[in-house]
Amino acid sequence: MTNELISYLSQFITTERYDLFNKIIDDRTRYMTVVLEDIFQPHNASAVLRSCDCFGVQDVHIIENENEYTVNPDVARGSSKWLNLYKYNKNENNTVSTINELKNKGYRIIATTPHKKDVNLEDFDIRAGKFALMFGSEGPGLSEIAMKNADEFLKIPMYGFTESFNISVSAALSLHHLILKLRESNINFKLKKLEQEVIVLEWLKRSIKDSENIIRNYLNEKMF
Repeated sequence: MTNELISYLSQFITTERYDLFNKIIDDRTRYMTVVLEDIFQPHNASAVLRSCDCFGVQDVHIIENENEYTVNPDVARGSSKWLNLYKYNKNENNTVSTINELKNKGYRIIATTPHKKDVNLEDFDIRAGKFALMFGSEGPGLSEIAMKNADEFLKIPMYGFTESFNISVSAALSLHHLILKLRESNINFKLKKLEQEVIVLEWLKRSIKDSENIIRNYLNEKMF
């Protein structure tokens, strides 16, 4: 049914746009994902989403403990429309439940922060399995709970007086380097066919005005 709906809805957008969807979905990945813990600056929050879209990272996991995650549309430039955003905000502290959920899905939790046991970005082992890059808020960084539950620690080498990059720069640098390593490797990091179809269908829905009614009418017609 997913394929059938894709075929039907593709008639409501231009051929060029549909071809672009098919081109972009082929470069999407869930082998690498991003986790944002309690980010409260809209500018940085939005810039990370934009980087994820640009580098083909499909999923972003957002932990809202004390701060609600807000997007600045001028910075995000519509990137959130093409991503799967998962928010965790049901508990007083959602960090452990988020980490456990990702670990259950086979992800290594990678804390991006200077640490005595950290690994430089260029030395990070992408072959050890899929991984979730965890970023903390500007200033406080990742929480102590996040640090205690992380599997590995990653840092970006720096050679100046400043101790750290801001979160949006850290995310962009990390994603750029790691997606290049993945693309140069023989790792099967791309989405499975069914995953691609589900996402393309969602992209079509988000691109077509009144898509839910269009789908409903189509399905009703098929019943008679």
